[in-house]
Amino acid sequence: MGFDDGRKMSGLYHAEVVGTQRVTPHMQRVTFASDDLRELPSHGFDQWFRLFLPHASGTTDFDAVPEKFGLGGYLRYLTAKSGTRPPFRNYTVRELRSHTGELDVDFVIHGDSGIAGPWASGAEPGERVVMLDQGRGFDPLADADFVLLVGDDSALPAVAGILRDLPSDSSGLAIIELGDEADQQELAAPDGFEVHWVTRTGASARPGAGALAEVQRFRPEHPDRLQAYVGGEQAMVAGSRRHLVGAGVPKSRIQFTGYWKVGRAS
Repeated sequence: MGFDDGRKMSGLYHAEVVGTQRVTPHMQRVTFASDDLRELPSHGFDQWFRLFLPHASGTTDFDAVPEKFGLGGYLRYLTAKSGTRPPFRNYTVRELRSHTGELDVDFVIHGDSGIAGPWASGAEPGERVVMLDQGRGFDPLADADFVLLVGDDSALPAVAGILRDLPSDSSGLAIIELGDEADQQELAAPDGFEVHWVTRTGASARPGAGALAEVQRFRPEHPDRLQAYVGGEQAMVAGSRRHLVGAGVPKSRIQFTGYWKVGRAS
């Protein structure tokens, strides 16, 4: 499907908070539920959506949310009254339980910075949200004999979903960078996969630098049969892609997305 294809998709799903859980020191899981979510298609892997949150004013105009997020839909959203327009961020499905109409989403928590993290930290049952389905970015290649997954804290839910849904006979390496070793999670993965955790050390450590260094040490045995997925901080994503292309991996076999950039609000 690819990330760009998501902009062409339509489908709004209303839901409300039914529970929260701090799964690791810096990861908050929020569970949403509604009859709408029983109808949300399960795309698997790194399925993602645009999450429209309650406005801080206490009054939220969810009618401002467009059915699609192409140019026309985005302009419609921008022209809605800013004092009630719901803020949004892009998130990955951590777990979808269609039979019960429940959806888990994991939020990275870093104090009071950002919009979605602080909201998730204090989310209360009954708070309403709207989700715009955007499909998935990862499409498994049938001829891949090795899969490389690279991500930071922000991409952990996507990497977890891909590991969960890959064929059981898949082989590969997942490189996941975290700011705190205590944020490691138990991940379901094929037996042929190695999961390598990298922890940023020191207050001056640049996010993504550790993961990028690991990628730069990686040399694919058969670059023309490797599939790669890279998500997270933009400089890390760009550097990883550049290295893999230089190592002979065709660009068409590298799926990538820059979730955020150092120094800029996500």
